[in-house]
Amino acid sequence: MTTEAAINAIVAAHRGQRGSLLPILHAIQAELGYVPQEAIALLAHELNVSRADVHGVVSFYHDFRSEPAGRTTVRICRAEACQALGADALVTCARDRTGVSLGETRADGSVTVEQVFCLGNCALAPSVEVNGEVLGRMSADRLRSVLDEAVSS
Repeated sequence: MTTEAAINAIVAAHRGQRGSLLPILHAIQAELGYVPQEAIALLAHELNVSRADVHGVVSFYHDFRSEPAGRTTVRICRAEACQALGADALVTCARDRTGVSLGETRADGSVTVEQVFCLGNCALAPSVEVNGEVLGRMSADRLRSVLDEAVSS
């Protein structure tokens, strides 16, 4: 199925639903792994809104990606509890180990490193999320192991 066909099927499934833009965007991201640029014009046309409206929603919410993520996604919590217990060291470790900054994907597509502002795991700070699994009491050594495995696989 082409990208356009997938988007059209998702739009059709939400046709007539009030406030359908966010559910459609979430469904596109779930199906394709990101919200491709061509989706913006398609959605604007189908939902009778401006491209600026669609782009504004996609760019406002940090969970929407405009590019495919790496095979492994590592999200480092930067909220207060995690910051107080060493999140900055984890960010430095991730940058040094992968060669990418927060919000970037390695050129080989192995890993994407992102920041998030609360994983709801404050009692076990600092926390990271690896492919949807929250890991608490993360140390730089443990994170290096996670990143090494992601890059090598």
